Amino acid sequence: MDTLRTLLNLVWLVLHGWLLALAYALAGVLACLLVVTIPFGIAAFRLAGFVVWPFGRTTVRAPGAGVASALGNLVWFVVAGWWLALVHVVAGIAFCVTIVGIPFGIASFKLAAVGLFPLGKRVVETAPPRDWMHAGSGVVQGAPARW
Repeated sequence: MDTLRTLLNLVWLVLHGWLLALAYALAGVLACLLVVTIPFGIAAFRLAGFVVWPFGRTTVRAPGAGVASALGNLVWFVVAGWWLALVHVVAGIAFCVTIVGIPFGIASFKLAAVGLFPLGKRVVETAPPRDWMHAGSGVVQGAPARW
């Protein structure tokens, strides 16, 4: 399973990931120029790291993310989130045209959801399935338990 994730991540990095990571890093640098927008810069850097290596990782809500992150997400959505999500959705559709590109399209759709509202989330590793019957069960290492 780890070999497949590594292979998918390497192909993603060569095809699309490096360009997206560069764009998110540039947005992070620009956001960090002003003191008020530093949280947006940190979110952009977190997304840049996630975009470089998306397979085998996911995002979960950060504990303690409250009203400030919700308001920040609203500002992010208006300023940058909707067009980032649009770019990811268009790229995901383009990837899904071929059977080989479907995993990359799914990853792009996952990134679109994260790009809409990135504040108050953290990137965590996903646990590999115990067997093929439990693949896709959504078990996440480091995620808060849900009862």
